[in-house]
Amino acid sequence: MADTTFGPDGWTPERLGDQRGKTYVITGANAAAGFQAARILLKKNAKVVMLNRSPEKSEAAIADLRQELGAHADVSFIRMDLSVLGSVRAAAEEVLKTVPRIDALINNAAIAQVPTRKLTNDGFESQLGTNHYEHFLLNGLLFDRIAESTGRIVVVASLGYNLGLKTIKFDDMNWDEGYGANAAYSQSKLAQMMFAYELQDRLAAAGRKEVEVFVCHPGSSATSLIATSGSRRMRFIWWLMTKTPIVQTAEQGSYPEVMCASEAALTDERALYGPTGRMQAVGPVGKGTLNAHAYDKAVMKRLWDVSEKAVGF
Repeated sequence: MADTTFGPDGWTPERLGDQRGKTYVITGANAAAGFQAARILLKKNAKVVMLNRSPEKSEAAIADLRQELGAHADVSFIRMDLSVLGSVRAAAEEVLKTVPRIDALINNAAIAQVPTRKLTNDGFESQLGTNHYEHFLLNGLLFDRIAESTGRIVVVASLGYNLGLKTIKFDDMNWDEGYGANAAYSQSKLAQMMFAYELQDRLAAAGRKEVEVFVCHPGSSATSLIATSGSRRMRFIWWLMTKTPIVQTAEQGSYPEVMCASEAALTDERALYGPTGRMQAVGPVGKGTLNAHAYDKAVMKRLWDVSEKAVGF
């Protein structure tokens, strides 16, 4: 049954009030849904800090935003490479030095469908490292600043969590054997969700209400995700799909993360927000279906312990 909280058209940026005085930190915000989220928030007078890997692409994105919205648009970037723990630590240090409040940290950046197994600098399988471990560290390092601001943590997940093993392969998290681009991607997105739901549990157990944690997904959106890291075959299939009605625009794909970062009416944290139309890939944005393997308590707890050890935080 479709979620009708926000009416038949679902949540749209029309619901956003003036965001003056609010600061949003977004990973991977120089393209696709992250860029569109920044654009929507800047239009409402928010301050946006992008955490991106490429200075050149970041500068180009900022120039585009200022050309459209005016020179007053309060947008900046800090370089962060999500495949290097040291880079995440340096970026977090710079954020803490220069960004006095964080109303929401939007964990938007990701890589997907990496065709052959690769390891990050720190020895993690590339999708698990980039999508989960490095974000886990970033959220830990920035948590106190978010708490001081009574802010939110938004994890941008994927319906891919329903594919693959539907659990964490603790005996071989780096896929030394049996690597598959889809299976490894699915595990990395499931891990991100489990981080969020376990964090909710830990905050509730500690009686801490100053940080809210929400999980969303963009549905099937015309973003650069597969085009950036997928195989040539996957890129071609995806290009064909973007010509059909089962794929929506990158701007529409950004609505769930903006909603989770800003919407006061969201109360159910143990949920998955995103499109509620056909196959939950497109359509009105609201609360979708969340399958129980995403919050398997024993697996979440073990993953948290493994992640703390892996990132040294």
